[in-house]
Amino acid sequence: MKRLFTILLAVLSLLSLTACGGSPTEETSQEPLVDIQPQEPEAPPEPTPEELAAQEVEDLLASLTLEEKVGQLFFVRVPDTDAVSDVSTYHLGGYILFGRDTADKTADALIQTIQSYQDAAAVDTGIPLLIGVDEEGGTVVRASSNPDLFPQREPAPQTLFAQGGMDLILQDARQKSMTLLDLGVNVNFAPVADVSTDPADFIYARSFGQDAQATAGYVAQVVGVMEEEHIGSVLKHFPGYGNNVDTHTGIALDQRPYETFQTADFLPFQAGIQAGADAVLVSHNIAPSMDESLPASLSPTVHQILREALGFDGVVLTDDLAMDAVMEYAQNGSAAVLAIQAGNDMVVTTDFQTQIPQVIHAVQSGVIAESQIDQAVTRVLNWKYELGLLGN
Repeated sequence: MKRLFTILLAVLSLLSLTACGGSPTEETSQEPLVDIQPQEPEAPPEPTPEELAAQEVEDLLASLTLEEKVGQLFFVRVPDTDAVSDVSTYHLGGYILFGRDTADKTADALIQTIQSYQDAAAVDTGIPLLIGVDEEGGTVVRASSNPDLFPQREPAPQTLFAQGGMDLILQDARQKSMTLLDLGVNVNFAPVADVSTDPADFIYARSFGQDAQATAGYVAQVVGVMEEEHIGSVLKHFPGYGNNVDTHTGIALDQRPYETFQTADFLPFQAGIQAGADAVLVSHNIAPSMDESLPASLSPTVHQILREALGFDGVVLTDDLAMDAVMEYAQNGSAAVLAIQAGNDMVVTTDFQTQIPQVIHAVQSGVIAESQIDQAVTRVLNWKYELGLLGN
């Protein structure tokens, strides 16, 4: 009897479940089956051009010896002899052409000469050279002084402005850049960003000749044209020449207050930096408001101001270290060591054959950290990449 009662309860329970829509097993069996396929992992995003450039520069840096890295920091005057062999002997970063290098040469001859330098670099490190020239116009014309290279001697910016305003200046800057590139020159040491309104100033004839605001506008627009044409630009002479004397022949002591630099001299440099200037060249002037004892080119404080106050992250170069204004500061001829310690990325000099070994020794002895060399070389290689010399 108990057994029969148990069976009846089981039957009633089953009937109750059916009336409510079926058993849990039936509910599960009625749900649609989902065909779950293993998903393919998403492909990583394509690297950006900036990431590709950074990786190429990083790989290239890692492949260089210490001697090769130090050589990249020297943007030097073409020597009288052994110019081709010196490219690979010293692993040079660049050559600067002066009047003697362009005089009496046809365009084809100059192109072939520059190509011989580039061929030597290709065999050595595979890193193309920066080939620079001072082609400011007016009193400083290293290439256009030769009528076989340019249709005319390049006029000074002041002359162009008087004849046709900024339109003529920019037209000239574009044509000048194109002509230099055709010759194999990829850097023009221009524009002059110094503020000078007094014809008695040493720098006046090379400057725009107007106040800081007007000079800033001039510099920014010229830099923009140079960037469009893919030729390197160099703002000079930081922190601003003002009314100082020529440092080729002696010390220039600039007693102006720091506020003057902030409200005037810095403005064209800031405008050029914001416009995309590739490099800034630092003068040998001593400005006690920033550094009482060292020329700007050898002063860590001045370089810190350029980096931090003006926000410049490109290549910083010295003015020519062979000038008289820096001779007395170089212990045992080690001006380049002081320049790199100060924060320069590239050294402009004539006596690179003695300066380069001194820098290498300074790194090996711990006077200069190799990490600082790496940082400077990275900026140099980035500049070459941006100019289209690398990554092709």
